[in-house]
Amino acid sequence: MSRYSLINFVVCLGFALLASADETVPTFSNDVAKIIHDKCASCHRPESSAPFSLISYRDVQQRAGTIEAVLDMGYMPPWKPVDHGIAFANDRSLSNEETQKIKGWIDAGCPEGDRGKTPDPPQVTEGWILGKPDLVVRMNGTFDIPADGPDIYRSFVFPLDLPQDKWVKAVQLRPRAKSSVHHALFFVDTAGNARKMDGADGQTGIAGMGFLAGLGESNETNTEGGGTILSRLRGERRSADSDDDEAYHVNDGLARGLGGCVPGSTPNLLPGDLAMSLPAGSDIVMQTHFHPSGKAETEQAEIALYFAEQPPSRELMPIMVPPMFGFGANIKIPAGEKNCRVFDRLTLPVATRAIGVGGHAHYVCRELKLTAQLPSGQAKILLHIDDWDLDWQDQYLFAEPIDLPADTVLISELIYDNSAENPENPHHPPQDIRWGRGSTDEMGSITLLAIADDQNGEESLRNAVRRHFINSLIHREPSQLVEMLMQLDDNHDGSLQRSETPPRMKDRVFEFVDADDSGALDESELENVLRLRGWFRR
Repeated sequence: MSRYSLINFVVCLGFALLASADETVPTFSNDVAKIIHDKCASCHRPESSAPFSLISYRDVQQRAGTIEAVLDMGYMPPWKPVDHGIAFANDRSLSNEETQKIKGWIDAGCPEGDRGKTPDPPQVTEGWILGKPDLVVRMNGTFDIPADGPDIYRSFVFPLDLPQDKWVKAVQLRPRAKSSVHHALFFVDTAGNARKMDGADGQTGIAGMGFLAGLGESNETNTEGGGTILSRLRGERRSADSDDDEAYHVNDGLARGLGGCVPGSTPNLLPGDLAMSLPAGSDIVMQTHFHPSGKAETEQAEIALYFAEQPPSRELMPIMVPPMFGFGANIKIPAGEKNCRVFDRLTLPVATRAIGVGGHAHYVCRELKLTAQLPSGQAKILLHIDDWDLDWQDQYLFAEPIDLPADTVLISELIYDNSAENPENPHHPPQDIRWGRGSTDEMGSITLLAIADDQNGEESLRNAVRRHFINSLIHREPSQLVEMLMQLDDNHDGSLQRSETPPRMKDRVFEFVDADDSGALDESELENVLRLRGWFRR
């Protein structure tokens, strides 16, 4: 081979090796941008809760060190469900291949690649993740949250004045007081009762959480002497052994919800033609839990609504196990207990299709699991989180609906760690913890979003959910029910203040049973409430 040919061969080989190396080095445009956009940008974008944006090459390149650190720790992206073979539509987890591709890109010095090949970033309309909303509604008035102090429970009205029925595919909350919002739940008020209660104490909104007792009722049934939760339960207790589904009808307003917003969650459109009912003339009420963050804030939240074009073919039902976030589950976690378990179960009376699932608990919950025990004996784990974190709650939509035959048993299990070894324990040293609405109390429930497989089965499924709620209360002894009512004692002073009780217990009931005129009800006085309502058997 001539010297010229040898030199030419070496040069060509060098260029070939360089080209080969270029093909194996990940670039932002070819490899990393799509991963970041798909798995990170829903939170890391302008006007979102994340501390910085990850949209452009420059955004990601400047945060490369942070990204590598949180990948090594497994902290990001936040995805809690354990893989039991159930596919989720909104899965934000990274595969090992995706993780290695990002880390390889960082190790290579974060090359941008061909800018013209960079995929378009996700479009966000004025901070709304799902694009331009069909309707944006603002909370009626403003509410000031102090820098510190006890947790605040407040409900706010979002006036709608819709002339026609609507069906809601998704809801997104945009709070102003981002640092202080612990969670928010959305309910539909079809009778305008919340508007009447709004501002009764001189501040925007409704104190406490008791407004739910009046949702969906007419003015006549909302007056003294009208039906109340306790009087309804009294009637259910008398017919507790009845198999008649009609015996379990509870005010529909108690169950009429539009979902909620918790830390770490992202809004998702309901699949297919599924949607939630929003009747003409109704309002949205946002039940909000504030946890003061160390800085004073003012809340005037906005809600974006996304509507379906037509009513759904099936009613979407939330099946909460245990119901009412565990209110009736007798949650008591002794100080030092590392393995306190709470179980509940509900049998599906008809063939059901599961659409999505989510859990809720507070700080000392360590693990939660929802299992579907099929009649065949097969067990399907629908949700399992073995490292529960209050800051990363979410709703998980199944990639495909999961068919559950009639007589499937839904079994929930929640495990709490109230030991000093639990770094999330809010009490130092540990204290006994019971069910309560405060951050340092506990709750616990798993909610399955489902539809009856057949339209004829909707009523049976609806009544099974109602019966499950009623049965968590009516079989309690009076002393146990008093103990449960005392769980509403948010400030733990041993009595129920007016602000801690449902609205109908605040006026006439207090006049009759507040024997010591203290403005609060202790346990003995609560027993008198139950006697007035006919709960104690003679």
